[in-house]
Amino acid sequence: MAEKSETVNINVQLAERTYPLKVLKSDEEKVLSAVKLVNEKIKEFQALYNGKDKQDYMAMCLLNFAVEHENLQTASSENTRSLEEKMIELEKVLTGQL
Repeated sequence: MAEKSETVNINVQLAERTYPLKVLKSDEEKVLSAVKLVNEKIKEFQALYNGKDKQDYMAMCLLNFAVEHENLQTASSENTRSLEEKMIELEKVLTGQL
């Protein structure tokens, strides 16, 4: 029988609000690093756009990360396509050598 992955309860603070989370022990450092990144991005938006409410900063942060994610997905797809084309070319070269 497979063992269940160990989970831990942690409290994280985003935009000065505390959220209790249950995460895999193996993901705890990643989650805490992500929390730090989000809070840093919120501070950047606070400096740029004075007087907004915390929810506005959270929404701006979410949109920023979503755009970054989309850009990475696009770049990954382009890299995959390029790699596939190179493999086809290599296969043609190898087949021609036989």
